Amino acid sequence: MKRLRGGVSVLLVIYNRRMRILLLLSFVASAATIEQYLGAPYASEMHASPGGGRVVWLLNERGARNLWVAAAPDYKGRRLTTYKEDDGQDVGMIQWTADGRSIVYVRGGNLEQIGQVSPNPMSWTQTPDQSIWIVPFEGGAPKRLAEGHSPSVSKDGHIAFIRASQIWMTTLEGEKPVEVVRTRGGSSNLRWSPDGSQLAFMNSRGDHSFIGIYKPGEKPVKYLDPSTDRDSSPAWSADGRRIAFVRTPSVSRAGGAEARREELTPWSIRIADVSTGVGREVWRAEKGPGSVRHGMSASDQLYWTDGDRLAFSWEKTGWNHLYSVSAEGSSAKELTPGDNFEIEHVSLSVNRRELIFSSNQDDIDRRHIWRVAVTGGKPALVLGKLGEGIEWEPEDAGSGAIVYFRSSAKEIGRAALKPANAAPHDLAPDSIPADYPLDEQVVPQQVIFPASDGMMIHAQLFLPKTGGRHPALVFFHGGSRRQMLLGWHPMDAYSYCYGINQYWANKGYVVLSVNYRSGVGYGLNFREAIDYGPSGSSEFNDVTGAGLYLANRADVDRKRIGVWGPSYGGLLTALALSRSSDLYAAGVDMMGLHDWSAAGASVATPSYNTEKEREQMRLAFESSPIASVKTWKSPVLFIHPDDDRNVAFNQTVKLVEALREQGVDLEELIFPDEVHDFLRFEHWIIASKAADAFFDRKLRR
Repeated sequence: MKRLRGGVSVLLVIYNRRMRILLLLSFVASAATIEQYLGAPYASEMHASPGGGRVVWLLNERGARNLWVAAAPDYKGRRLTTYKEDDGQDVGMIQWTADGRSIVYVRGGNLEQIGQVSPNPMSWTQTPDQSIWIVPFEGGAPKRLAEGHSPSVSKDGHIAFIRASQIWMTTLEGEKPVEVVRTRGGSSNLRWSPDGSQLAFMNSRGDHSFIGIYKPGEKPVKYLDPSTDRDSSPAWSADGRRIAFVRTPSVSRAGGAEARREELTPWSIRIADVSTGVGREVWRAEKGPGSVRHGMSASDQLYWTDGDRLAFSWEKTGWNHLYSVSAEGSSAKELTPGDNFEIEHVSLSVNRRELIFSSNQDDIDRRHIWRVAVTGGKPALVLGKLGEGIEWEPEDAGSGAIVYFRSSAKEIGRAALKPANAAPHDLAPDSIPADYPLDEQVVPQQVIFPASDGMMIHAQLFLPKTGGRHPALVFFHGGSRRQMLLGWHPMDAYSYCYGINQYWANKGYVVLSVNYRSGVGYGLNFREAIDYGPSGSSEFNDVTGAGLYLANRADVDRKRIGVWGPSYGGLLTALALSRSSDLYAAGVDMMGLHDWSAAGASVATPSYNTEKEREQMRLAFESSPIASVKTWKSPVLFIHPDDDRNVAFNQTVKLVEALREQGVDLEELIFPDEVHDFLRFEHWIIASKAADAFFDRKLRR
């Protein structure tokens, strides 16, 4: 018996020449546990104070979500709130008060799906509510202000918020909340005027939406430049007299990638006079690429900047870039020229003269931070040069300092600061646990392989540190509008997924994380791929290509290739097992969609052509795993929360029934009352351990 690190014994049995040699050395046990890989705090939602010099962000510490803060000059991070339990209560929607002395935030519910009944992942006897809280920056007990979400704090201390899709109001002192606007539609996008005297909002009414103005003390709501289209993203001028907003057509061509790439009526930007409500068009997208609106990852989709210019994103080149236009109307000026990259995480500088953003320019499988003047000029790297790290979500902290999040191949995301004339540093380095397995991790390699139809697909390859032939796993992310990177991911769910992939690589699996077509980061044509999803599942070519890439590697045992993924990744896992059980030996399907046709109208074109609708539904069904269930042979573990509001739980119910009828080896792990992305850290641990044990049973033989 040979004793390996971590207390695991491996038996070496050597037979004579007439019998095969059994060697288990190639599968080395990981010293670190799944809890250690997934247990470092996940950082998100960075916000600089209005006057600069102070920042707040969120840390999810093994399910306990807390606000952390730091201030100039040393910017030493400290925990502001003291929530201690992994209770599934989300925290976020952070807002500063105008004086920078207090922080308003929301606790409870699922902040990725606002407006729905609050989930109850702890299965408490009473469902917890979703409430707005305030806490002083200097410290103290948080104070509950009201039930609701989406707070917007005015200059004079009023807080507008949403409850049951309507607009309510309270104050920083916690006066009794009052419903101030009740409309036929649902309201959102609350934006106070610069002087705090008026509130702009979006009012959605199904197939159209308006920009409304509420002025305290006046009964009528004023709707600006109403039409049959969808108006959104209100942005105030500096003088508070005008509002800019985005207008997208209410009816689009549907069916096929051509419709998703090009709109008959392109989207536009309009400005309305607040006093009269009269609007005018200041800019319209050109026909062709970019005529369909594709938003940017930012707190606002429009920025009214210094010099009376409007900044926004546009896919004119087939890649999402930044542009600006005069509020008087003119052609759009491209701010981020170049090829083969996209922008994300956009914010406006304190002086309103620069945009600060992340992008994958010159490093397509990572993110770095840039800044550019709203009037144009050459964009500059905030950190001075490209590195092997990943940086995102920048905010101007004043005095030339930029706060942001950073990670690397081995370092989980953490809050950092780049002073004006000094080297960057982490804001809370002591928040990383001492047992975080930094040294055990591997650095994933960028690989580009051909799909079975020839399209080139990017992926990250995690290789074990030991030699020999290994079992292998293919990982498909969810979304599908996501991109996995060459390091710890900016999103919480994919940070966990990256951690478990690292764990498996250290344990002895070859792991391939695939950026399949219909994801982001590689341009419009890749995202809106021909015949993807319910239109023909063309991304199955990427599933096949990934399996063949691994099967042809000398360090992979082609008979022991598994597949796993959450959400859309669960869909691709099920497609892999139903159509290619000869290639994929086992799979873990986490909250996957299995029948596109069950989504109904979301995959069919609303029209008077019922024959066309029937054909689209037929194609949607044939593009689904349920359609090829008869050729499903490989064992599978289904993991699904039953309060899933993204993928209906009965998608798994029906597939399990079909597989049972033909005797497929299947296992289940069901989480009552949990939601799609797991609000509880414990459920990530339980699910990861179950997947680990399943693959050990099916692939480690």
